[in-house]
Amino acid sequence: MKSRKLNRSVAGNGLLFALMAVCGVFMVLPLVMIVNNALKPLDEIFQYPPRVFVRYPTLENFADLFVLLAGSWVPFSRYILNTVIITGGGVLGHVLLASLAAYPLARMDFPGKRLLFSLVVLSLMFSWTVTQIPNYLIVSALGINNTYLALILPACAYGMGLYLMKQFMEQLPTSLMESARLDGAGEFRIFWSVIMPNVKPAWLTLAIFQFQSLWGNTGYLFMRDEQLKPLQFAMQQIAAGGAQRAGASAAVALIIAAIPITFFLCAQSRILETMTTSGMKD
Repeated sequence: MKSRKLNRSVAGNGLLFALMAVCGVFMVLPLVMIVNNALKPLDEIFQYPPRVFVRYPTLENFADLFVLLAGSWVPFSRYILNTVIITGGGVLGHVLLASLAAYPLARMDFPGKRLLFSLVVLSLMFSWTVTQIPNYLIVSALGINNTYLALILPACAYGMGLYLMKQFMEQLPTSLMESARLDGAGEFRIFWSVIMPNVKPAWLTLAIFQFQSLWGNTGYLFMRDEQLKPLQFAMQQIAAGGAQRAGASAAVALIIAAIPITFFLCAQSRILETMTTSGMKD
């Protein structure tokens, strides 16, 4: 039986392109507004009806932001450092632990394997608001409240990463592991040198999702000391100052959004490259 090719008319292709263009405009519009709001003077920020594009761009909002934070006993760089430590530790720990736990679930047989994976899938049904109180009780019992670990450890135990890594690892051909064992490689060597390079799309995607989640974390539930709080908390404090801080709030919004977007764009190119060059068949 011959395979049928999918044919579309020129009008159909044009309609599809127009629909995708409209969707793309709606998706990129919030990013455009964030950039333009950060460059708007106060009179343009409060202009009604609001304008998407800035007419008289200025950097006064960023200057006001650093002047505002210069009077605080916690410097702005400290908030950035806290966010980098929490985000970096959470992303690295989550990717490593999820990968290490997914390898035996995907490539080994042992009693209780299906039950464990069913519990992981069941945990995905609960939102973070449901698990807030149990997380707080566990963190308090461990005695790590008001530390970086209070935010890093719960991020490492997120079930979505384990689920995603297991599904990707199961798609790898068994011949890869068998060849490595014939060459004398142990299980950890197989995991690190064979499995991880071939599931790069999975752990890069996982790193993107976890990075975006942790970068916007306020830490209000666990952090009490001002010098340990992340950047998102500083932004909320600035926004709570009223209309006179609207410009500084717009500047902070751009700073917070720029880092995850840059990380996503860099990782996305590697994901696409890996997906197009790592196709394997048994």
